[in-house]
Amino acid sequence: MPSAGSGRRAALAPALLVLPGVLWLAAFFVLPLLTLARTSVAAPWWDGYARAFTGYGTIFARSFGYAALATVAALLLAYPLAYVLAFRAGRWRPLLLGLVILPFFTTFLVRTFAWKTILNDGGLVVRVLQALHLLPPDGRLLDTAWAVIGGLTYNFLPFMILPIYTSLEKIDRRLVEAAQDLFSSPVRAFRLVVLPLSLPGVLAGSLLTFIPAAGDFVNAELLGGPNQRMIGSVIQAQFLQARDYPLAAALSFGLMAVITVGVVAAARLLREEQLA
Repeated sequence: MPSAGSGRRAALAPALLVLPGVLWLAAFFVLPLLTLARTSVAAPWWDGYARAFTGYGTIFARSFGYAALATVAALLLAYPLAYVLAFRAGRWRPLLLGLVILPFFTTFLVRTFAWKTILNDGGLVVRVLQALHLLPPDGRLLDTAWAVIGGLTYNFLPFMILPIYTSLEKIDRRLVEAAQDLFSSPVRAFRLVVLPLSLPGVLAGSLLTFIPAAGDFVNAELLGGPNQRMIGSVIQAQFLQARDYPLAAALSFGLMAVITVGVVAAARLLREEQLA
């Protein structure tokens, strides 16, 4: 018969297992967040928020617009590839998955510099587009919104592919076969069976793409110009150059608040879709 002491130890075991993680989050997430919150309301009282929401609305809108377009572009590219990986890759699946995660072996900054080289004014891409008359003779790709959106899409594409692939890979193939046995065409079986079951992966991939893209500043700094500045660039400049810490903290909290509202709304929409 187990003793009372062993029973108490068994009851405490789950808490002891999660304690290191809780302490880590408290030290490196909660405390910095509280410090940032205190900085954002530093004297003069709430002045940082007043300046954040009156002077940077256009940059906020631009950041969310770029992130949304990059998310849509990544979804359009990622879903077919994830579908092939899950349903058609066969013995080539490990190799293709390795190629998907291969960019992670290179730092984010190096990948963005590579993208800058590809889109350079004298590069092959610009010359081909000019030869096809898709770009004026004096046209350029760098320092444009499309370069920033393309860089965001490229850098965060794996974050869209992997969650969608995971959702598709978990789908029971017998469900698709049953739909086809009931005289559904492949397109109809995909629309009624595969697509709804993959929506959790689509939502996860969209969030993993949109959230870091909205706060990114590397792509805007390297691939864009002054007219393509994103809110991440402003926050970085206010923290490290202007040293206007209340404004920088207020901008950070404003960004987090808008993203949190969007995440909650998307999760609720998905839940209602699954219950319908």
